[in-house]
Amino acid sequence: MKLFIDANRQGYGTDQIRETMTVREMIEWLEQYDDDMPIYLRHDKGYTYGGITVRDFEEEEPEIDDDDEPEGGWDIGLHHFGRNE
Repeated sequence: MKLFIDANRQGYGTDQIRETMTVREMIEWLEQYDDDMPIYLRHDKGYTYGGITVRDFEEEEPEIDDDDEPEGGWDIGLHHFGRNE
């Protein structure tokens, strides 16, 4: 058995995406499947396919407009984003 994620284009930027899963939601969803089941990306209704590897994951910090940034930067949870780092 194989598991497919249908890759859907919904916008030109992440601000145009109406809904997406969080890491926690994805982990909980995948728990129903066997640990050894391969996962594939399915593009264009099955016209092309792709695999997923650890090299495909990339973190990106949120873009912050300097005019909106409070003096000293932003405190977001345990991380501090700002000009002082």
